[in-house]
Amino acid sequence: MARISKGGIATLAGVALVVAIVGYRTMDARSDTQIAGTDAAGMSLPPTLEMLAARAQADPNDPVGWQELGAAQFAANRFAEAADAYGKAVEADPDSAVLWSSLGEARVMASADDPMPDAAKQAFRRAVELDSGDPRARYFLGVARDLTGDHDGAIGDWLALLADSPAGAPWENDLVRTITQVGAINEIPVEDRISRASAARDILPANITGARPGPTQEQMAAAASLAPDEQQDMAEGMTARLAARLESDGGSAQDWVMLMRSYDQLGRTGDARRTRDRALAAHPGEAANINAAANAIGVE
Repeated sequence: MARISKGGIATLAGVALVVAIVGYRTMDARSDTQIAGTDAAGMSLPPTLEMLAARAQADPNDPVGWQELGAAQFAANRFAEAADAYGKAVEADPDSAVLWSSLGEARVMASADDPMPDAAKQAFRRAVELDSGDPRARYFLGVARDLTGDHDGAIGDWLALLADSPAGAPWENDLVRTITQVGAINEIPVEDRISRASAARDILPANITGARPGPTQEQMAAAASLAPDEQQDMAEGMTARLAARLESDGGSAQDWVMLMRSYDQLGRTGDARRTRDRALAAHPGEAANINAAANAIGVE
């Protein structure tokens, strides 16, 4: 029975089913400099794993600390340790789909003999219960189906994910490659189905495709594999799409805060301030939370 190898799983997962440098992570990047060192020239160095571990352990109820530690450990191929960190992250925030899918991915990569351990599937299923659009969980649940021998069903799952993905999503090319390879191995025609799934994104309004409305999370580990100018372009593009969506359709207070944080991390302080004001105008009942988020990142 032809199946996706662990290497094939990692190829797609490593691209960025976790997207770019803005999203779930709520901690201002400037806080990293408080625990990072400097080199001989006085340039700031990123925090080490030991520093991240110490910060997470100092505030074990903060999911962000555990998430950042898990992402760094995952990037260092320390998958079992990453799974442990993400496990603590979901204990601190059990309602975060992206943390559950991160946990599932780490459990997959930590498994030496089982390409899809039950504990990983449970994490992915919990992620889609919380967010039916979580792209990483949807991808891996397709992998799980493929591993049972239901190759056409797996391809169907991945095609649905492709149809729901924003055009140009960081994982798009690798997702198409996976569909194509599994189709070829199992003699399943996929070319026309890929074309139809891709075309569906051009005819459905963005708010009903199931795609996430803007940048999602964390895994700066994936973004870190890109060149700095590519990271910047990715972040700018995703922020622009989120801004356009909110301008057109409006959004929740959380959506506006996400946009504000995104602008701040891009160094666009004026846009971050204006976004805070728009959020307050749109959601006066959430003023305390919006202002708290603004204050946390230094938007005055």
